[in-house]
Amino acid sequence: MASVASPVIFKEFCPLYYLLNAIPAKIQKGFRSIVVYLTALDTNEDYIAVGSSIGMLYLYCRHLNQMKKYNFEGKCESITFVKLLSCFDDLVAVGTASGRVAVFQLVSSLPGRNKQLRRFDVAGIHKSSITALAWSPNGMKLFSGDDKGKIVYSALDLDQGICNSSLVLEEPSSIVQLDYNQKVLLVSTLQRTLLFYTEERSVKQVGTQPRK
Repeated sequence: MASVASPVIFKEFCPLYYLLNAIPAKIQKGFRSIVVYLTALDTNEDYIAVGSSIGMLYLYCRHLNQMKKYNFEGKCESITFVKLLSCFDDLVAVGTASGRVAVFQLVSSLPGRNKQLRRFDVAGIHKSSITALAWSPNGMKLFSGDDKGKIVYSALDLDQGICNSSLVLEEPSSIVQLDYNQKVLLVSTLQRTLLFYTEERSVKQVGTQPRK
């Protein structure tokens, strides 16, 4: 007897006008009008994070229907990557075109959760555009990769407000993807994919042939 197929659910595409309308199309800087481009995106059940070409992070809370804005101090530069994480606290990591990486610990209305916005900066190890970010599930580890092949590990102590960073791996080509789980970091570059074992600091390549 043939098994009964599960029902197909059709979903209609709908532009997120409530989100897009909350982001300005242009900003005024002195006498100049600057077009705002959307450059990075990440989502989870609680937030939609959108990076922009003017260095502004737009964070939309899906439960409260509210948009908040966060930015880097100083130079206004394009955001190239954003990565959200929901653990005990809500975190968002942001990378820029010049290699700056920052972590925002968001405010929560829930009891026992963070009540004050805090920011952690990854010390200037990256010197080029951030192309990938990966969290550990508990938010205590952040890995960042750039287009020159550098991978930086940042250990975060949210209670003490400390972020310690170090270079852990350097590849000859741009990092295109990072994913972390169970003390193993999956790294994809333009040339190869590898597994980096963080405890042993050892590398195992996936496959034998380089990418064309």
